[in-house]
Amino acid sequence: MIREVADGQSGLPTPESTRSYWHKDPSKKLYGHRTTRELPETAATVIIGSGITGAFAAHFLKNGDTADDHVVMLEAREACWGATGRNGGHCQPIVYASKPHIAAFELETYHFLKHFIEENRIPCDWVSFSGVHTFLTQELFDVAEKAAALVKKHHPDLGSQLTIVRDPDGLASLRIPTAKGAIVQKHAASVWPYKLVAWVLEQLLQKFPAPSFNLQTNTPVLKLERANGDDGWILTTARGRIRAKRVLLCTNGYTSRLLPAFSDLIVPTRGQVSALLPPRGEDGKSVAKLEHSYVTLGDYPAPAVPRGEYLVQRPLPGAEHIFGGGRRMVKGENVGVWRDDEIDEPIAKHLRSKLSPPLDLTPIEPREGASAETEEGLVLDATFEWTGIMGYSRDSHAWVGAVPESLGGAGGDGGLYICAGYTGHGMPVAALAAREVVGMMVGGFEAAKARSRLPKEFELTESRVSVARSQFKTVSDAQKDGWAAEFPDLFGNMKQL
Repeated sequence: MIREVADGQSGLPTPESTRSYWHKDPSKKLYGHRTTRELPETAATVIIGSGITGAFAAHFLKNGDTADDHVVMLEAREACWGATGRNGGHCQPIVYASKPHIAAFELETYHFLKHFIEENRIPCDWVSFSGVHTFLTQELFDVAEKAAALVKKHHPDLGSQLTIVRDPDGLASLRIPTAKGAIVQKHAASVWPYKLVAWVLEQLLQKFPAPSFNLQTNTPVLKLERANGDDGWILTTARGRIRAKRVLLCTNGYTSRLLPAFSDLIVPTRGQVSALLPPRGEDGKSVAKLEHSYVTLGDYPAPAVPRGEYLVQRPLPGAEHIFGGGRRMVKGENVGVWRDDEIDEPIAKHLRSKLSPPLDLTPIEPREGASAETEEGLVLDATFEWTGIMGYSRDSHAWVGAVPESLGGAGGDGGLYICAGYTGHGMPVAALAAREVVGMMVGGFEAAKARSRLPKEFELTESRVSVARSQFKTVSDAQKDGWAAEFPDLFGNMKQL
């Protein structure tokens, strides 16, 4: 791959991209949208990025007690065309494998989104159910079971939302009869993420006409620099320049393109997802309806490839399986890759053939010729196969707050903020992380930070940067640790409890 930037630094989002399942029905109001023909020359606040973080940051900015008068949102491609529009379509807090206060924040975010969608009747196919974490090897299940048991003992409010399943009948009822064990989490959901974000942006455009809120798509930011006299920031695009008092980077995996000092803190990492047609009965209509979402985990001795996938099923009648993961099928696990304009065929093949087993889709009998059984499993047809760029954090946690001068910013109240680096786990974090960073931006940085409900692990501080660089491996090296890297808080959580 030819890099357009310095080694380790992300490039800009590619003009073209693989076609995501979630983009098959784009918003007529948002596609190609530019609120004003010309780019505004000034703004109170510029938000870079229009995914779930940027959309909810704009929502809180415009609907808060100290509403910002002039917000401009810049998006390199179409609205919500990055990671949010390319994810696996599920929202699941991680309770047993997170530190308790982080689990509580993720649960708060989950319930906020659920209530927000229900209250506003947002047509984004939110379906609540429980989440099944499937363990294919005994060693991994033993670790997870111990962690879940400790949560139940020391934090019963969180532990009440977990069920440990180890008996064969229980595993069979969850459709995972070959698993060594499972942890069932009470709260999970499937959602059409693009439609959720599109609704938020459409409402902002309707409720706050320009210049109050101005969305400019297909306008990548090429350069970010401090204005003369430290009076705000200058953003350079191919269509002109904007001067803003404040800038919020909701750029996730692309952050280092504008702030090179983040190259070793937030690393672009390409994920891949497939929409798979379910096996159908002889009537051509009936399918196995799954009652849960699934995360499948398993480490095997070399040279076998460790498993790490996630699944939700779309509602009937389509009932497509949205199945993601498989990065371990390619060299380097796509860490450092920032292009989403192609798929990896080894990963695509893996996803098409690794859903069943371990997931039992019987008693449905596939129609003749509809699918093929191999030694590796049931091979399903894919209607969509796409990639997206995640932002992997060096210490696994999101980076939220004012950007210090050492990283290209100006510190607290210096006008440059960031909310990014979710390590593939943004849906149960991003919306309320955006709320907290907006509070810092408009409520006085120190005062807002003091009353913030943001987990301290997410706060962007000089000391955290120092610790991350001195005590943690690079993101690329951490991936070599296999399954433990997927849930980096798990072992520390056990020690803490």
